[in-house]
Amino acid sequence: MKTNFNCKKFPLATAIAAMGLSQFSQADVNVLEEILVSADFRDVSLQNIASSVAVFDSLAIEQKGAQHLEQLLGHAPNVNISSGSSRARYFQIRGIGLRSQFVEPINPSVGVIVDGIDMSGVGSGVALMDVKQVEILNGPQGTAYGANALAGLINVQSNDPANEFTANLAATVAEYGSYTIEGLVSTPISEQTGVRFSFNHQRSDGFIKNDHLGRSDTNNIDETALRAKLIHKYSEQTVLAVTALYVDNDNGYDAFSLDNTRHTLSDKPGHDRQTTYALAAKLEFSVSDEIDAEVLLSTSKSDLEYGYDEDWAFVGLHPGGYSATDNYQRQRDNYSLDLRLLSSPAAKIFSGSSDWLLGAYYFDQEVDLDRQYSGSAVLSSSYEIQRAALYGQLDTKLSDRVTLVTGLRYERHGSSYKDTNAITGNIDENLWGGRLALSYAIDDEQNTYALLSRGYKAGGYNTDGDLNPEQRPFEAESLLNYELGYKAFFSDLALQLRVAAFYQDRTDVQIKSSNPVLKPAGNTIFVDYFDNSAKGESYGLEVATDWQASAALNVSMALGLLNTELEDEDFSRSNGEAAHAPGYQFSASLSYAFSDDLTGAVNLEGKDDFYFSDSHDEQSSRYALLNANLRYQLENWTLVLWGKNLSNKDYYVRGFGGFGNDPRDGYASKGYFQYGAPRQVGVKASYQF
Repeated sequence: MKTNFNCKKFPLATAIAAMGLSQFSQADVNVLEEILVSADFRDVSLQNIASSVAVFDSLAIEQKGAQHLEQLLGHAPNVNISSGSSRARYFQIRGIGLRSQFVEPINPSVGVIVDGIDMSGVGSGVALMDVKQVEILNGPQGTAYGANALAGLINVQSNDPANEFTANLAATVAEYGSYTIEGLVSTPISEQTGVRFSFNHQRSDGFIKNDHLGRSDTNNIDETALRAKLIHKYSEQTVLAVTALYVDNDNGYDAFSLDNTRHTLSDKPGHDRQTTYALAAKLEFSVSDEIDAEVLLSTSKSDLEYGYDEDWAFVGLHPGGYSATDNYQRQRDNYSLDLRLLSSPAAKIFSGSSDWLLGAYYFDQEVDLDRQYSGSAVLSSSYEIQRAALYGQLDTKLSDRVTLVTGLRYERHGSSYKDTNAITGNIDENLWGGRLALSYAIDDEQNTYALLSRGYKAGGYNTDGDLNPEQRPFEAESLLNYELGYKAFFSDLALQLRVAAFYQDRTDVQIKSSNPVLKPAGNTIFVDYFDNSAKGESYGLEVATDWQASAALNVSMALGLLNTELEDEDFSRSNGEAAHAPGYQFSASLSYAFSDDLTGAVNLEGKDDFYFSDSHDEQSSRYALLNANLRYQLENWTLVLWGKNLSNKDYYVRGFGGFGNDPRDGYASKGYFQYGAPRQVGVKASYQF
């Protein structure tokens, strides 16, 4: 097993340079503002929450040039992404998470919530327009979010309507035919009501040249996102917030080359499309003088279409070649209802020492799939999920310095599957998760905590008709997370420090295995399928600092170290490391105000090599990306000159192996890789009305 903590792979010079996860404020004194995490039941200070959390505010997002969620996550410790399409929609935290989806009806391991809307599994639709902050919670969130948050949670929170009229319009132009138009309008419409509208439209030719078609836009980006948000205050105790979201992505997909370059030969380039309509409403009110209540309702409808040229070539490239396309159309409908009762200070129990919360949750999802292979319908399926849960939490002050958090969630999970190949199945499971956290305040600026949390991931189905009936369903997976943390906010130094050490124990890991099947013709084939034959463990460290060195200079860092191991007798490769689990990740940011009008920022992000799959040995190579921007403000105008991947580093975001696809070499088995973005330079101009 590879030792990921080898310091030779993470040289001191890189460690010193790794200064990320930063926010900069042009202040007259050295000040770091308090950050509140909203993903918990109650807003909690980042310094006080007893778990490992990374938070990016709007300024940090802008400094890192992130217009989409996939462009931000590389700056968080032990968080990785999986592409394999135009945008990454699958995420991994601490080496756990989906990497792709084709026919199988699978469940996410990393939850994605946008303004209360469940976007898990459709993260390609998360544009970072007009976003207040992004919160990344590492480790299982079994109390608050249940089945979709085995590995962790990504919570995206947009800005609320402002108390006075404000508007902004911005345009960006960059290399590779890229441009973005975005804007917002926020206004109060009465003393009780405010509304906010924001939009983003982004286009790019992409970074691929199709030599056969003579085009440079077959892997293009064409995305539009609209958001409307309304907040109405009936009284100080009763508040209604409503968010409507529309996403329209019509992207190309032509990313893989037979020659492993950015030059493709496809005659039928693919596509990666998503249309989402979503609505969320949250009502907060007081049931009595002692009890507050929250009602959260959300619904979303997503149409997804993902298709590609399977042979990655044109007819006539080679006499032994073939021609095929594969296309998947999914319609996904979600409905959720969450009811909560929360104690007010007057309703604390156990002699006034404990805040309490009780909740009930219901979730309904239906996913319909139509698959076409080379233009012919080969499969239609329907997958339905119903989840009902009860949960509760106690926050108990054992003393002035010691707090105990106890949370528990019980969930009834039911799912059913059927398809046109006469494969059917039903799963009913009783699942549970929770957390037990003990925190100790050393003084007013330092806290330590110990955390035990349990998460779970629901079972599912294997859809291959060659499998035996007993091999089609697979059961739930569970995870125990043990974590120790230290957090400090040294106000005299304007320095924040967060450290978390963790060990995770996975049981009944859902892992892909291979089984020989004897066909009627007498030949034997090997069929891949998911089962629960594996156990897994991981351990590591997550560190983040933020230092306002002066009114002009901010220096910060984030570092993740990770070691994983999967134990399974049928594991298809010799090394037991989990896929998409780099041994180290780091992010860095340094921002400096040259004057009141001119600021600059440099950031660095990098990661160790990692395996692309549990079923083959192909790996990424370790890399570091250098990004920078220069920001000039003149009255209402702001100009930003930015550059990404300034060293023009070649790196991979997805890889496949264990098969051959090139007729020119006799279909020899080898690895195929999708490149990340090369160097790109652009300029952004915005006007504040």
